[in-house]
Amino acid sequence: MLNYLARRLILSVLTLLVIIFASYVMLRLAPGDPTRSSMLDSSSGVSSSEKNEYTKNESLRKKLRLDQSILSGFYGYMQDLLHGDPGTSATVEPGKPVTEMIVERLPVTIKLNLLAITAAYIIATAIGVYSAERSDGWFDRSSTFALFILYSMPVMWVALLLQSLFCAGGVWPVFPLRGVYAPPPEVGTFQAMFIEFYHYLLPAICLAYGSLAGLARYTRSNMLEILNSDFIRTARAKGVSNSGVLWVHAFRNTLITLITLFSGLLPSLVTGSIIIEHIFNIPGMGTLSLLALSSRDYPLQMALFAFTGALTLLGILLADLLYTAADPRIKLQ
Repeated sequence: MLNYLARRLILSVLTLLVIIFASYVMLRLAPGDPTRSSMLDSSSGVSSSEKNEYTKNESLRKKLRLDQSILSGFYGYMQDLLHGDPGTSATVEPGKPVTEMIVERLPVTIKLNLLAITAAYIIATAIGVYSAERSDGWFDRSSTFALFILYSMPVMWVALLLQSLFCAGGVWPVFPLRGVYAPPPEVGTFQAMFIEFYHYLLPAICLAYGSLAGLARYTRSNMLEILNSDFIRTARAKGVSNSGVLWVHAFRNTLITLITLFSGLLPSLVTGSIIIEHIFNIPGMGTLSLLALSSRDYPLQMALFAFTGALTLLGILLADLLYTAADPRIKLQ
């Protein structure tokens, strides 16, 4: 186990270096000059006087190492990164460390995605198992039809539709229209949790429904295959209860597929909620990524690329470890 982890960590570090290098090269090869870009507009948080200063000040080019070759600039960036300095924002919040910007917004996105992912897995698992147990029944057919409709609906359209129906100014104004409200310090713990849940619920629904549909279909198809296996028939012949067959024998073998899908969810902490956070005006990682791209903030973009790559590699490593817990026959060598 320790040898395997050591090898995977070394491989992950090398892979992350390749990701960082490829990201840096693509940013440098992109057309245009970020220090003289018309995309430095008011949405990036830069005033008109600051825009004029940045577009005319050659020191910004030196700060971003745009006056150096790609290899020289990357070498300088890696030197700073290895010393724990990924840089400061150039345009979104000029002079502010990018790590501080990420740390400020990451908890918001984690809460939003955690609520959406938890709900999606719980509901999808129940629907998938129940549909497989009663294959070709009325519930299986109706849930299949409903899940395909959910999977085909665009996230942006659903978010705007729910806003027009259930947010302030809509048909049934139940939820707030935009933003995440921080509970006042004088309220109790449970009341604060309810306030946060109330503000996260509608964006979480928009994030969860697409994943829910896909996970439910994957669960159903794998459960159908396993329920027709010989060891399931043997378990039934031994008198194992129906719930024991479903959840102890069949569902445990389905976990391999669900774990594989789960490994791709960690990068969604950065990229998966860009549209939803923008529509609901949530100050999370998705909004930060959109600002970094629109304003061509090189240091912030590089930090986000590296962070996303690290989360992807971490998700793959966690999936490998969870495989052994779900199926003892799998050995890490």
